[in-house]
Amino acid sequence: MSCAKRGSITGGDKDVTPPKMISSYPKNFSTNFNEKSIRVTFNEYIKINDLQKNLIISPPLKNQPNIQPQGGVSKQLTIKFNEELIPNTTYSLNFGESIVDNNEGNKLKNFKYVFSTGKDLDSLSIQGILKDAYEKAVPKFVNVMLYEVNEKYNDSTIYKQTPRYITNTLDSTTTFKIENIKAGQYKLIALKENISNYKYDPKKDKIGFYNQVINVPDNSIFELELYQEQPKFKSKRPTQASGNRILLGYEGKPENIQIKAQQKGNKIPVRISKFQDKDSLQIWTPYIKNDSIELELLKDKHQERYTVKFKPYKKDTLHFDSKITYLHLKKNFIIKSSTPIEKWDINKILLTKGDKTKVPFKVVYEDYTQHFELDFEKGENEKYDLKLLPGAIEDYIGNKSKDTIKFNFSTKGITDYGNLKIKLKNKNNTPLIVELTNEKGKVFYTKSITNSSKEVDFLLIEPEKYYVRIIYDLNNNGQWDAGSFLENRQPEEVFQFPTVLDVRANWDVNQEIDLRK
Repeated sequence: MSCAKRGSITGGDKDVTPPKMISSYPKNFSTNFNEKSIRVTFNEYIKINDLQKNLIISPPLKNQPNIQPQGGVSKQLTIKFNEELIPNTTYSLNFGESIVDNNEGNKLKNFKYVFSTGKDLDSLSIQGILKDAYEKAVPKFVNVMLYEVNEKYNDSTIYKQTPRYITNTLDSTTTFKIENIKAGQYKLIALKENISNYKYDPKKDKIGFYNQVINVPDNSIFELELYQEQPKFKSKRPTQASGNRILLGYEGKPENIQIKAQQKGNKIPVRISKFQDKDSLQIWTPYIKNDSIELELLKDKHQERYTVKFKPYKKDTLHFDSKITYLHLKKNFIIKSSTPIEKWDINKILLTKGDKTKVPFKVVYEDYTQHFELDFEKGENEKYDLKLLPGAIEDYIGNKSKDTIKFNFSTKGITDYGNLKIKLKNKNNTPLIVELTNEKGKVFYTKSITNSSKEVDFLLIEPEKYYVRIIYDLNNNGQWDAGSFLENRQPEEVFQFPTVLDVRANWDVNQEIDLRK
C-alpha cells in the first residue's frame, strides 16, 4: 500500500518570448505602396503601451495615423493613414517598445514597418553619439533629425518645418542611427524638446548640431552635444512691486546693464539689485506718490524706454536675514538686507567671540546682491556673536536699523574639512574653469586657471563625494558659454572626469587628471 505525497500544482516555465509577426499586408519593405492602411498579424494577442512616447515615423506625418489596438488586445496591428503620402519616398514606422504580448508583457523591441511610395527602398543610414555639452547625464527621448539641404533650406528651416528623416533615442541609449535615407545633402540636428513637434524652440529646447552639411552616404560616427541656448538680452515691461521698488523681468544675461530714471525732466537716483532666484532686476527709487517716472535701459545694442506709473504703496522697510549657522574658515559672514544699504556706523557693529573678546573686522558691501559682509580672521571651533546696535545701518531710502539685531554662528576645525589637490596632465594654454560638483551636477567649488599652472588645489572643502568638471574657457570670461545655431558656433568644450573623488574629513586627496582621455 502506498501513500500519496502532498505537493502543489505548478505551471510550466514563464513565457519570456516576445510576440512575432507572422504576416503583413502589404508586405513589410514593400515598394510602390499606394494603400490607405496596413495590417500586421502576430502569433499571439498583443497590446500597445505608451505609443506616443515610442512611435517614430520618418519622415514625420502632419496627422498622426490611427493605430489599433489601443486600450484593448488583438492579434492584428492596424495602421490607417489620415493624409496623402509623399511620392517616391521611403517611410519607416518604428514602434520602439510599445508592442507587448497580452499575458506577460514581453516587449517586441524596435519593430519596424518600412515601405516606399516609389519603386525603390532607400537603404542608406547615418549613426552617431549624443552627449550633453555641460551636464554629466545625457537627456532621454532625444529626437535626432535630418533636414534636406536644397534650394528651400535656410537657417530658419529648423524653427518652422519638420525634418525629412527622424529617429529617437527613447529612454535608454546615447547612440542614434537614422536608416532608410536616400543619397543627398543634409543638416544633422538633435533636439531634446519640451513639446515634441519636431521644430526648434530655443527658449524651451536643447539643441545639438553638426557644423557642416553631411553628404550621404557617409560612414562617419557623428558626435552631437546638446545644450540650451542662452537668449540675447531682452527686457520685459517693468512693474511697481512696492513703494520704492520696480521689478524688471528679462531674458538672457543682465550684466553691465545701465538704467537711468527721470521725472518731468529731473534725474532720479536709482539703485539696481538682483531679485534672488528670479530672472528679474530690482530698481530702487526714492518714494514717489501718485506720479510716474521714465526709465531708459541700455545694454550693448539693446535700448528701451518705459513709463512706470506709481501707486501709493507703503515705503519699503529695512530688515536683515542670514542663513549661516556654521561659517567656513575662509568665507565672510553674510547678512542679506531687504533694501540697498547706503551707509553704516562701524562703532555700532559689535563682533565678539566666545570669551566676549572683541573681534576686529572689515565691512564689504555688494549692491547687486544686497549682501552686507563681515571679513575677519576666524579661529577654529569658535563661537561668535554679532550685534547690530540701533542706528548701525541706514538704507538708500533713509530707513535706519532700530532695535538691536543679533546673530550667532560658529566655526569648525581644520580637521573637519578635507583637501583635494589636482594635477592636470596634457594641459594646453587655454584658460580653464575647474568645478567640483555632486552626482547631479550641482557646483560646490570653482577655481579658474588663466596661466600655465598645471595644479589646482581645493583646500578646506566639505567632506563629500565630488565629480570634476573642467571647462575650456576660450573667451576667458569666467563662465561656460553655450553655442549658437544661427552663428554656427558650438558650446565651449567641457571635460568630465569619470571617477568620483571621495574627500573625507582630515584627508588629503591627490588626483592626476589626463585631459587627453
